[in-house]
Amino acid sequence: MGNMALYEKYRAVPPEAQKKIGGGRLKGMTDINPMWRIKCLTEEFGPCGIGWKPVIVRQWLEPSDSGQCAAFCNIDLYVKVGDAWSDAIPGTGGAMYIAKENSGLYVDDEAFKKAYTDAISVACKALGFGADIYWDKDSTKYTTESQRMAQGDNEARAERGKRLVEIRRLCPDEAKLNKACARTFGKNIAQLTIDELDEILAKLAVRDNAADS
Repeated sequence: MGNMALYEKYRAVPPEAQKKIGGGRLKGMTDINPMWRIKCLTEEFGPCGIGWKPVIVRQWLEPSDSGQCAAFCNIDLYVKVGDAWSDAIPGTGGAMYIAKENSGLYVDDEAFKKAYTDAISVACKALGFGADIYWDKDSTKYTTESQRMAQGDNEARAERGKRLVEIRRLCPDEAKLNKACARTFGKNIAQLTIDELDEILAKLAVRDNAADS
């Protein structure tokens, strides 16, 4: 088996195994039907317990001061390739055990089952199962961050441009400007930060006010 064979085979999730999350903090993200992963594991390695097996390492509860409580599950997933079992592929899953709702505290008696299922999904993620979904999710996050940074850069350039125009209006002698900037800041006007440009504008405003009076 090539290094990328498993990844490439199961990276794409069929539409029928996808579900858009409609509410909550995960709204807009894609949920993957857990049975799709079970199907893929069985298809590739054989029945559970024979060709692959999840071993529960730890289950525990984490209470909070608010009265809510989360259930967690650690597993080690093993898959069999030929006659050899893999090393442990770890996965950690979690789910709310006690959740605060409008009507009060709600206890979910299936919390550990959900945490266990979530842990399997995390372990399968390391094998590349559903990679395209996770890749798109990460890509969206980082693309948005890059766009935000680029937008910030554009706004900063625009603000610098406004200040430079105003400074040159108040003091059209470029040589004199650069000489003053070199004396005060050790660089020419085109290299100044917004704060430094504001400082120059303030000095020019004081000069003009003094001249008017």
